[in-house]
Amino acid sequence: MSVSRLLKHLLIPDWVARRPFSGVLLDRVEAAIHTSEQSHDAELQVALEPGLHLAALLRGLTPRARAVEVFSQLRVWDTERNSGVLIYLQLIDHAIEIVADRGINAKVPQAQWDEICRRMERAFAEEHYEQGVLTAIDDVTTLLAQHFPPVSGKRDELPDRPAML
Repeated sequence: MSVSRLLKHLLIPDWVARRPFSGVLLDRVEAAIHTSEQSHDAELQVALEPGLHLAALLRGLTPRARAVEVFSQLRVWDTERNSGVLIYLQLIDHAIEIVADRGINAKVPQAQWDEICRRMERAFAEEHYEQGVLTAIDDVTTLLAQHFPPVSGKRDELPDRPAML
């Protein structure tokens, strides 16, 4: 673990890390997720986490490992058709991970999720947060619609509002 990473997590207040994600942007993300889920038979969840606790940092928790933990904590894995997808944004590290349930991983390779993450990271580096997250939701929607067409009577199993951790 780098000292620089440790200091960023300990010294940057959560409100500073969350600042780019205003209530208006969260409303737009929520609407985008709601629209997305009309075009496929999967469940999409976005989670934003400013920083990590000291214990997690000291044990060297990576953004990917944390995303898998959040996938479990938010019960994204617990959808009826094993069709949950988590977009995890670790704001202080500027790290983005997509974790998909086993039903989706069988059809969509991790490399495709990783490319969406890298595009979002590039947009965020240019401070285009809204464009980055909404484009990523569109890209995820396109992949899900290809492999998991919508079904009638589908119920919304996960909240559309981004989870603020």
